[in-house]
Amino acid sequence: MATAPADPDQTMWRDEKRYLWLIGLVVPSLAFVAFAGRAVTGWSWWLWLGPIIILGVIPAIDLLVGRDRTNPPAEAVKALEADPYYRWIVYAYIPIQYLGFAAAMYLVARGNPVPDALHTLGLGAWLDHLPGAMGTPFELSMIERIGTSISIGCVGGIAINTAHELGHKRPKHERWLSKVALAQSGYGHFYIEHNRGHHVRVATPEDPASSRLGESFYAFWPRTVIGSLRSAWRLEATRLRRRGKSVLHPSNDVLNAWAMTLVLWAAMILWLGVGILPYLLLQGVIGLSLLEVVNYLEHYGMRRTKVHHGDVERYERVLQSHSWNSNNIATNVFLYHLQRHSDHHANPTRRYQALRDHESAPVLPTGYAGMIVLALVPPLWRRVMDPRVAAHFDGDLTRANIDPRKRESILTTHAADPRPVVSLAPVPTQAPDAVTAATCPGCGYEYLVATGDEHEGFAAGTAWAEIPADWTCPDCGVRDKLDFVLQSA
Repeated sequence: MATAPADPDQTMWRDEKRYLWLIGLVVPSLAFVAFAGRAVTGWSWWLWLGPIIILGVIPAIDLLVGRDRTNPPAEAVKALEADPYYRWIVYAYIPIQYLGFAAAMYLVARGNPVPDALHTLGLGAWLDHLPGAMGTPFELSMIERIGTSISIGCVGGIAINTAHELGHKRPKHERWLSKVALAQSGYGHFYIEHNRGHHVRVATPEDPASSRLGESFYAFWPRTVIGSLRSAWRLEATRLRRRGKSVLHPSNDVLNAWAMTLVLWAAMILWLGVGILPYLLLQGVIGLSLLEVVNYLEHYGMRRTKVHHGDVERYERVLQSHSWNSNNIATNVFLYHLQRHSDHHANPTRRYQALRDHESAPVLPTGYAGMIVLALVPPLWRRVMDPRVAAHFDGDLTRANIDPRKRESILTTHAADPRPVVSLAPVPTQAPDAVTAATCPGCGYEYLVATGDEHEGFAAGTAWAEIPADWTCPDCGVRDKLDFVLQSA
């Protein structure tokens, strides 16, 4: 019997970045490179390698190498996502991250770890053959300790992006690894707030992780750090109340994520002494700040329009136009395609190697790494980005997400008539009792009335009509209850 020929696009297409993704493992390896450079040459600047790479080298490579807009054909996406090679690259980040973290903290607290390590292994005879001061005991100066802590904090900040990639996936072990990656920075509540808070409220004034037009990074930082923590706690409290459990129950995902940090940092203090605590705090602040400066630039000034579905008012669904994107290849390789941010928000469970570029997505002038440098200098940032926001909204900045403190002055120079709230076809606010299942049209999550969803706090038999109206898909956060496709007996 004859068979149809295979689709040529699917059989011939190859991911040209397949082996470039391994470059992402350079970041967690920086601790070892920095130590080796300092030990061999005696030059202290090696210990500042983290910010040098992120704020200098990668932006320069982005400008030199340029952009890559290639997309995998639709027919190849399923096979591409199923390829385990890509997920093992992400998994490999974590053990390298923590080996480097332990070595860096030892270096800060006690100096060169190599002599003690080789003596412990019975290899002390090797010490005389090592280059430079590699085999000689030495301690760091105060400025070197600070540099080492900042560099390892940069590794922890990129680890939050690793946690971001893992935390959006359905397998339980990947979500657990997401919490592990977050432990170094002490930002475990990001696992909750990002998936169930930010992805629901993105590009709205209510989202603490969406920056506003006219808002500097230094004003955004406290708002997002405090607001995200409060949001994560409220989200978990609501979920646990539905399950009839106390907010302090061990199943609280905020608490058990923080517990990982407590165990890790306590182990460091018991091992290296209480004097390591300031450096643990410093690297944690650097890590979370690196995450938040990326958050700052991803949705600057973006705002979704409010729409009416009958009597229900809500924000329009997240579109490609609600995130700033970049196809600069260097930062994309280092950050697992995070810069294809519009496709990520449209398809949060899609794996990084399959994320796509879209013509309709607004584009930054360079990669995220270069934009971080601009964000640290607010006048320069606003000079570059404010005109782009205005152009994105066709000059009508009443449609933008504006810093309330600067709204009047900004609109004075960009006056326009506000657009009315859009009315869409009415959607029933409650489903009939005959509904047996409801499916998210975005990611395929299925709620079955017969089995419920224990993690979300819905016992078996909980009718669809009893699900709160503001409940959103727990897997993607993109679609809310009104969007679900209903099935009846």
